[in-house]
Amino acid sequence: MSKAILFLEDGTHFFGESLLAQGETAGEILFNTAMSGYQEVLTDPSYAGQIVCMTYPLIGNYGVNEEDVESKKIHLKGFVVKEFCRHHSNYRATQSLIEYLDENKIIAIEGIDTRALTRHLRERGAMKAIISTEEFDLKKLAKKLARLPSMEGANWVKKVSSKKAYVWSEKDAPTPKFKVAAIDCGIKFNILRILTKLGCEVHVFPSDTPAKEILAINPDGIFISNGPGDPAAVTDTVETIRDLFGKKPMFGICLGHQMIGSALGGRTYKLKFGHHGANHPVKDLLDNRIGITSQNHGFCVDIDSLSKDDVEMIDMNLNDNTLEGLRHKKLSVLSFQHHPEAAPGPHDAQYLFKYFIEMMEKNAKTH
Repeated sequence: MSKAILFLEDGTHFFGESLLAQGETAGEILFNTAMSGYQEVLTDPSYAGQIVCMTYPLIGNYGVNEEDVESKKIHLKGFVVKEFCRHHSNYRATQSLIEYLDENKIIAIEGIDTRALTRHLRERGAMKAIISTEEFDLKKLAKKLARLPSMEGANWVKKVSSKKAYVWSEKDAPTPKFKVAAIDCGIKFNILRILTKLGCEVHVFPSDTPAKEILAINPDGIFISNGPGDPAAVTDTVETIRDLFGKKPMFGICLGHQMIGSALGGRTYKLKFGHHGANHPVKDLLDNRIGITSQNHGFCVDIDSLSKDDVEMIDMNLNDNTLEGLRHKKLSVLSFQHHPEAAPGPHDAQYLFKYFIEMMEKNAKTH
């Protein structure tokens, strides 16, 4: 371990200690309120370009394993915790979190007041930050951050999307009833697992795949995945979504929800500090049930920018009343801002996947 500094673009800074990986890393800093699920957070492509601060003070107590990853690698830029657990305990663990971070050369810092950092970000909003074990001159760090592009207007999808189309395979999967075309903007593995278990053969396509190529496999439904960055910057995928409207039932999650909103003519905007964690209450306006959801997004769709004759709000965030779910009144289009696939939990909203299955079943009966 060696001395490290976390420096924010407004000049706020914290001193702590790093793990094995040395050097500098920079990105937008945000806080995640989940008490567990750190391995899923680390491997979620939606965190690409960001530094994540975990608000829970002790991280790593159950280690990591080979089964709980949400993609093939760690995508975030840096990791901030109050304290790393040195002695993990879990029968599924194959190594410690510290070993996992060191093995993947992730720059992490511990020993800082994460409560003070979180309070600061809640008041000032998400901002650019840098973790360094080499440079401690505040003026030089400020100059480095000034050159870092903002998350707003950045297309991070290109960096995390698959390069080639493929078909997802799952052990002990049931015989598929439907063929789903999934547009990969940074898709999480658990989405693919759930769709497969619900009887879907999932064909995954890169984010820049044109509509004609997607429709060539004659899918029963279209899925638009989660992902990182500003939805307004992913213009090619938004155009593809627009071309696919009315062709097949469509279901979107997180960034996919935001891009569907954009394709419908809506406006997206950046939230002050975003929604990141596993404890966000959401109200299902269709049946008035309230669920606790897993969330990870920094942008939101403005419901007032969408035509009320065509689109209705069906889910609402109870913390700030922002849009959490929409459906089209005439087309088979449904999307949600939160993560019904959980990973990490809770699992309150997993029933939403069945809405997509019902849409495909209904479409099959009428065509």
